[in-house]
Amino acid sequence: MKIVRHLSQLTTPPGGTVVTIGNFDGVHLGHREIFRRVVTGARERQAAAAVITFEPHPLRLLAPEKAPPRINTPKEKVRLIRASCIDLLVILPFTRKLAVLSAADFINDILVSRLGVRHLVIGYDYAFGRNREGDAAFLAAAAKRHGFTLEVLAPLRAGSEVYSSTRIRQTLQQGDVSGVVGVLGRHFTLDGRVVGGAGRGRRLGFPTANLVTEKELLPREGVYAVRVRHGRRMYDAVVNLGRRPTFAGAEPTLEIHLLDFAGDLYGAHLRLYFVERLRDVQFFPSVEALQVAVKADIERARPLLATTRVLVYKETFDCGMARTC
Repeated sequence: MKIVRHLSQLTTPPGGTVVTIGNFDGVHLGHREIFRRVVTGARERQAAAAVITFEPHPLRLLAPEKAPPRINTPKEKVRLIRASCIDLLVILPFTRKLAVLSAADFINDILVSRLGVRHLVIGYDYAFGRNREGDAAFLAAAAKRHGFTLEVLAPLRAGSEVYSSTRIRQTLQQGDVSGVVGVLGRHFTLDGRVVGGAGRGRRLGFPTANLVTEKELLPREGVYAVRVRHGRRMYDAVVNLGRRPTFAGAEPTLEIHLLDFAGDLYGAHLRLYFVERLRDVQFFPSVEALQVAVKADIERARPLLATTRVLVYKETFDCGMARTC
């Protein structure tokens, strides 16, 4: 996948493009269906499958107080879009200048002149350009005028609810990490680097790795059963996310205890796949009571993780097919 981060780097692909436009935070199943339509349309036309997105999210510039926390980091979003078999990803810096660009100029200058758009795919509720004037009706008229075709996807649903990034945020903030799989199409993940901690876990008999992550949106604090990728291997683990009320003054952390692992993880890069919420963060009257609770967490997590196939997306050109690991 070619990545373009400035219009000066953008040249029209041979055969033109089939394009979609959006923020695509979360890269959920609704977004994946849009990408599938783009890829299918591009292969039929022998064109390039292209995605246009923005960095940062437009609300961060236009209304920062309303900007939602990111579901994915920018790196994760690129990785997931790459896994959808997209040929060209255009990440436009969202600036004041771009914010006041009219929808007509966006179509003329970017879609037609620079991308050679032949077919445009958008979600049913998407609009772009100054004052969001580039809605479906506007695009239908522009398509006829410029000679490209337009496909507006109807709402895509998980049961009775429409796939949406808002729903994902709400589900995660409730701690329902298993429930979010049906919208994401994969288990919720976060990446991070192991840093030094206070060593309490080791003294308790359950050595932990303290993770620092760039992830903005985290599940509700609590104890979770997770799978952890370290290099090419996957490990079962239990993670404490949030406060540690048993220890006065302890800062909120992301502490991971890998089951059946021996070794030094300091400085390592880990990826966590959240499988199930085990319990709330709790205050324990003694260290011994905490040890009993942690042992119970591990005993509950083992059979749960042993019978769960973690759903991920291949980080290869597989056109969005999912696999388990």
